[in-house]
Amino acid sequence: MAAKATTVQAGDHEVRVSNPDRIYFPELGLTKLDLAEYYLAVSDGIVRALRERPCMLHRFPDGLAGDKVHQKRVPNGAPPWLETVRVTFPRYHRHADELCVTKPADVIWAVQMSTVEFHPWNSRRADTERPDEWRIDLDPMPDCPFDTVRRVAPVVREVLDELGMTGFPKTSGGRGLHVYVRIEPRWEFADVRRAALAFAREVERRLPDDVTTTWWRKDRDPKALFIDYNQNARDHTIASAYSVRGVPTATVSTPITWDEIAGVRPQEFTVRTVPARFAELGDLHATIDDVHHSLDTLLDWATRDEQAGLETPAEPKA
Repeated sequence: MAAKATTVQAGDHEVRVSNPDRIYFPELGLTKLDLAEYYLAVSDGIVRALRERPCMLHRFPDGLAGDKVHQKRVPNGAPPWLETVRVTFPRYHRHADELCVTKPADVIWAVQMSTVEFHPWNSRRADTERPDEWRIDLDPMPDCPFDTVRRVAPVVREVLDELGMTGFPKTSGGRGLHVYVRIEPRWEFADVRRAALAFAREVERRLPDDVTTTWWRKDRDPKALFIDYNQNARDHTIASAYSVRGVPTATVSTPITWDEIAGVRPQEFTVRTVPARFAELGDLHATIDDVHHSLDTLLDWATRDEQAGLETPAEPKA
């Protein structure tokens, strides 16, 4: 007997969703179909966040009660309209044809493949080795409260304003905050990472009691906020805007305004609440691609720091 399935209309394509009643989030009773319907409700935003980027899929074939699978390669048997982008991993002499989202059906296909989280590269298929997105990851250490994030975020904005750059904040879906900045795709990953570290160090200078850029986790103050510049290294990915997180409460990495940060409660952004917010506000990152900024000033800062004896830790090898 064939397993129960349904069909979901996603833009110009119908996507078959098998086992639509399978429970993915046991504490909330959310099903695979609920997840597909969530991604349809925010399809404009999630497609914009993922568009033409190599994308790692965090899959939960048995829901959150089972194991998580990190999948880079699109498997055989994918529909002919699904697009991919090839990326290489020189250290292992391998390559992978990763999902390259261009339309809502691509996202729903991934949900059919049991994907909960979408983790895109910060480069696009036109040149996968030159990022067009700089990611500022405000990552609280274990004993760091969200109030520290609230204090640090305005300083992040202050430094961006001084650089003439526009940052687009979003909750991480966990305990932190991400700020994305579009950059000109002129630099390779190592230089984007150097620029990100120079920026992080400038924020640390202004808030030395709250912020750390210490490389080794064991050496960091457990009450500090780590600005994780390493998220700009090659093949390092974080959950995209509008990605659901694989946690029992089904939180969502949600775009917010700078003014919201002072009172935001990230745990309130979930699969159940974000669609209504999206319907009311639209995509708060809708203009993110309008301007791409130069990293020249930040790279000058990086050189200054290096000449002053501040080391740049070696970039992890992809």
